[in-house]
Amino acid sequence: MENSTAKMFNNIILEERKRMSVSGVTDVDRFDEDIIHIYTTLGELTVKGHDLHVNDMSVTTGEMNIEGSIDSIIYGDMLTGKLSFWQKIFK
Repeated sequence: MENSTAKMFNNIILEERKRMSVSGVTDVDRFDEDIIHIYTTLGELTVKGHDLHVNDMSVTTGEMNIEGSIDSIIYGDMLTGKLSFWQKIFK
């Protein structure tokens, strides 16, 4: 059987820095109103902002919709999907 994540594409659509759609999501590490840590097919993705809310998340399709005031979108290491030691210290 083929790995289902191999077929998933990773796309980000950001609208007015208030709405964000992400595809290729494989897991969610944690989320609160200020930060969301997501694992995607291209590595870890960190979304920072204020009043962040996960409106919709589909494990089947790997799609997630986020609303709030989005200040930054940061990818971690593409190969491991994890932040490096120095990135963890200074985040």
